Amino acid sequence: MKFRAIALLCLTLSAGLAQAADCPRIVSQSPYISRALDWLGLTDCIVGVSRYDTLARPDTGGVIDPDAGVIDMLEPDLVIFSEWTPAAKVQAATPSGAKALRVGGFRGMAGVEAMLRDIGRAAGVADIDRRVDKFAADWRAAARVDSRQRRVLILSACSNAPYSFGQGTTLHEVFSAAGFEVVADHDSIRNFKPDAPDGDVAAWIGRRQPDLIFALQNQRGESCNPAIAKPGIPILPLTGEYFTHPGPDLLKGLEELRQTMAAFGA
Repeated sequence: MKFRAIALLCLTLSAGLAQAADCPRIVSQSPYISRALDWLGLTDCIVGVSRYDTLARPDTGGVIDPDAGVIDMLEPDLVIFSEWTPAAKVQAATPSGAKALRVGGFRGMAGVEAMLRDIGRAAGVADIDRRVDKFAADWRAAARVDSRQRRVLILSACSNAPYSFGQGTTLHEVFSAAGFEVVADHDSIRNFKPDAPDGDVAAWIGRRQPDLIFALQNQRGESCNPAIAKPGIPILPLTGEYFTHPGPDLLKGLEELRQTMAAFGA
């Protein structure tokens, strides 16, 4: 415990030294929130991040289990939580005098735009409305992909237990805006587990009969589960982090999607 406290103190001091004088002290409780803060030019304001983040800052716990003690030690002005953090946890993990903000972004592009706007306003970004309006115009322009209205499925990866993105999700809206017909027969996100009822993803793909499968791969470039491969249905990999972190990285994802379809021979 003593070693942990000393290490935390060192990290806290280094985070504080990196801050600009007029910068609010911000704890980001999810990687997609950190990416939004980076887009807003506020990375130097971040003094703590969740355990899932790659930013070199003190570890403030998980998305659904924030570490209230560490967050309190960091003396933040603003703590930004994901919508997946239970309200009671938000209240318990927000120090006295700090502002708490809980943001979404996974249920449609309007939610993504609202998330960016809310973070910018809470952090005091003067031109946040102009920035978000430009992002809204940019993603709609980037979604002009030569899709030829192909029927597609969007899977989180080619793993043994992939997720499929269905109606009501941000990715369903983005790929639909790009001209694809997403043929998932479910709302929200569905996780296919081999040992669960109706968990046979290969059989499910066979019933849907998409023209293409988009696999959102992680940086490790994992190989595909052979059960996902179906004769005559190409699997096109895309960079997962561009699509699974709602926010400005979707612009990179849409550009990669455009290039992928051009190379495929749209």
